[in-house]
Amino acid sequence: MHNYEIAEYFSLLSKLMEIHGENPFKIKSYSNAAFTLDKLNDPVIDMEPHQLFSIRGIGEAIGQKVIEIIDYKRLSLLDSYIEKTPTGVFEFLKIKGLGPKKIVTIWKELEIESIGELLYACEENRLVKYKGFGAKTQQNIQDALVFYLQHQGRYLFQQVVPLVENLKIALAEKINGTALFSISGGYKRQLEIIDHLEIVTTFSEKELTTWLTEKSFQCTKNEKFLSCIGSDKFEIRCYFTDISDFYWTDFTLSCSPEFLEKWESDPLFSKKMPFISEKNIFDQINLPFIPAPLRELPSIIDLAKNNKLPKLIQPEDIKGIIHSHSTWSDGVHTIEQMALAAIEKGYEYLIISDHSKSAFYAGGLSIDSVKAQHREIDALNKKLAPFVIFKSIESDILNDGSLDYPEDILACFDIVIASIHSNLKMTEEKAMMRLLNAVNNPYTSILGHPTGRLLLSRKGYPVNHEALIDACADNNVVLELNAHPRRLDMDWRFIHLALQQDVLISINPDAHAIEGYDDCRYGVMVAQKAGLSAVQNLSSFNLAEIMEFVAFQQSKRN
Repeated sequence: MHNYEIAEYFSLLSKLMEIHGENPFKIKSYSNAAFTLDKLNDPVIDMEPHQLFSIRGIGEAIGQKVIEIIDYKRLSLLDSYIEKTPTGVFEFLKIKGLGPKKIVTIWKELEIESIGELLYACEENRLVKYKGFGAKTQQNIQDALVFYLQHQGRYLFQQVVPLVENLKIALAEKINGTALFSISGGYKRQLEIIDHLEIVTTFSEKELTTWLTEKSFQCTKNEKFLSCIGSDKFEIRCYFTDISDFYWTDFTLSCSPEFLEKWESDPLFSKKMPFISEKNIFDQINLPFIPAPLRELPSIIDLAKNNKLPKLIQPEDIKGIIHSHSTWSDGVHTIEQMALAAIEKGYEYLIISDHSKSAFYAGGLSIDSVKAQHREIDALNKKLAPFVIFKSIESDILNDGSLDYPEDILACFDIVIASIHSNLKMTEEKAMMRLLNAVNNPYTSILGHPTGRLLLSRKGYPVNHEALIDACADNNVVLELNAHPRRLDMDWRFIHLALQQDVLISINPDAHAIEGYDDCRYGVMVAQKAGLSAVQNLSSFNLAEIMEFVAFQQSKRN
């Protein structure tokens, strides 16, 4: 159990206590405990009680509750508040822009206890009559509600991975080699958002239905599949076939409709032919194997016919960590800790990109802090050689598109990652003005998370991808594919446009802790969907190549 998971219990407890009007000092103590646990380097699950109780902001009383969470995966005090909170009111906490104070007003004064009621009240312009709610706030809440309702039952790929891994093990044990099964559909295609899971199997429908029912799944049969919904409300669709139709069914489910339509229009294709493997499907029309992540655009089939399928980037192709944060800004670990972890994982270099001075909310670096950090990096490079830590910054793109340090400070960085973090509600005209000004700046090396989106939470500002890619090509600026599973920005659907213009992509974890390095896998996952090869990815450059890149970026500034 990770520290952040334990912290979530106390964060939720403090919010519910505030909603119920409890003692402010107790609320603050639990809120502070959540913050402390989240930022703690050492896992509390490995601590002895006396070590836990000695942590400032924890103590014995809260420490005992931490132990309860670790032992029982629950907190009785939190359970008591959840029980006396209406389900709809509890759900309000999931809505962006709704904190405890606003929720109290909605619940106690407007007497609203459901998402639907609240949306209707916004449409009726009722919230503006109450303290703390203006027309703009009401509209923001309404937009957030609509977004939330549109995305219920949808999950990040990362969130589904543990479920799939456990399901694979359980199915393998249940079937025990007597039948075939495949996790198909959107998961096999490596979609960044998963609406449901699809399983194809030759196993007995009756036996599998009974087994799933015993595991508390609600199973409903329709014409095409068995729909199974667990306690988490996530749907698993089971398709039952015989051996002769297994591979074709799996194939059809792991293609986009457009891809499948073009496939079936091929004159060599015959659905009547039984397939003995997935590869056999490709053999029928004389094509090389197309991996499931690429089965999106029909044009991929033409590339395959001309033997021009890309050699897809693999996780092991990542040679260094680009875009990571340390305790100098809002990171959890020191630069040395981040570097040692990178070395242990086999990486050749680390590019530290803490937040710049405008990001005051994230401990952005003052000019004096920049100079001090660089002295530390110089010392560490002597200590850790041949491993190299590069001096970088994630510089905020300001409202006029400028970067937030003077040129003499920008010049001391090896690499500058330019990102928008503030005033995200923009027209396309405004967003493009800021982005293009930043890209045209000779100090910009990489454009960070180009749309600012947060999957299932925030759409991001509107971007003209074609114009942005043109500008990156003209200025030799790299486009980041931010690998954080909640970002995956830029969207893989536009990466092919960048590749057509020889614009480099960089798969970067935006790691705020050592654990964040593992997010590279999700960046690679969606990069494969875009047809990205290792040679087109900056973080696949070896140390010598990245040094050449740094030298070139510095030459741009002269």
